Amino acid sequence: MKVTGVKTYIYHGHFNWLLVKLETDEGLEGWGEATTQSSEPATQAHVHTIGENYLMGKDPRQIELHVSTMLRNSYWKPSFVLYSAISGLEMAMWDILGKSLNVPIYTLLGGACRPRLKIYHNGWWFGAKSYDDYARLAKDMADKGAQALKFDPMQGMDTFIDTKEFNRTVEAIKLVREAVGDDVELMIDVHGRLSPDNAIRLAKAVEPYRPYWWEEPIPTDASLDDLARVAQSINIPVVAGERIYTRWGFRDLFEKRAAAIINPDISHEGGILETKKIADMAHAYYVSVAPHSASGPVLTAASIQMEAATPNFLIHEFFSIDIPFYEEVLKEPFPVIKDNNYIELPTKPGLGIEIDESALSKRPYKFTDLGAFWASHDEWRESTGRK
Repeated sequence: MKVTGVKTYIYHGHFNWLLVKLETDEGLEGWGEATTQSSEPATQAHVHTIGENYLMGKDPRQIELHVSTMLRNSYWKPSFVLYSAISGLEMAMWDILGKSLNVPIYTLLGGACRPRLKIYHNGWWFGAKSYDDYARLAKDMADKGAQALKFDPMQGMDTFIDTKEFNRTVEAIKLVREAVGDDVELMIDVHGRLSPDNAIRLAKAVEPYRPYWWEEPIPTDASLDDLARVAQSINIPVVAGERIYTRWGFRDLFEKRAAAIINPDISHEGGILETKKIADMAHAYYVSVAPHSASGPVLTAASIQMEAATPNFLIHEFFSIDIPFYEEVLKEPFPVIKDNNYIELPTKPGLGIEIDESALSKRPYKFTDLGAFWASHDEWRESTGRK
């Protein structure tokens, strides 16, 4: 079997999705995703550069050989764009391998460790216009059966915060906890906003409301020693990793005990197998894994396959606001959600999904301004076009 074609599509869901398709001389096709939330055109160019100059004519089932070679050949590394391009190609190779053997990818990774995956919901809070809205929307999710919710209550905040910003964030988390009761898990995503000292102060202030975790508390270009200091100073588990790439990037994080949970993103790490290796490294340090999955259906499918075969998997990130977009580009409903809390494992071969290629042109690329993370609520809604 040989690769005969590389195609890419950018589809604008709630972010731009960069989907990758590999074609072979035996008629099997594989799908991958290289979504970056910011750099799709650049990543798309690298997918074609690597795919057409390295992968074309090669057997896509030799995944370990190809990925290790492509990672080695990424001279300017670590590179978010290059690694994302490799990740998209790697997922497509796994999809082809699974289809060629008529088994799900998780079977090839060692088999499923569980029949279903616990999920937490994200994106439910995007319509909030005030902190009272956070509470109202959270209660609505809880009333629908959701038992785990993640949100960012720090819109408009930057590295150094004043007392007003500090107090309003504490109040927002307090209101959400009161709205959902004691049995719903609350994950707080700081999005790398805060200085180490502010991350520690704020975490200690919200500890009474029992956040399940404190995600990316400090800028991701900060020292891992600073992240370790945060982790060791608070009583909330620290999550990190969605902006760390490959197993070499995670090594010092584990050694410094800088996080209790990691959230690597398969579309940036080098793909499914590289993320599985990172998860296995984490297991040796008693660190659990909750992959970052804030993009399209192919990444969701790849994450599910890896999570199913990972003993130290914790919980899957899911954006229910993306379901209408999934329905537009997938031939069959996916994923199958049970009780608003679990995903049933797919049983079809490969990634377990079928893409409607003709639908991918319906929502063309649209620039996403990530500066909106540091905007006020009103500025954020205006920049994203949300109501």
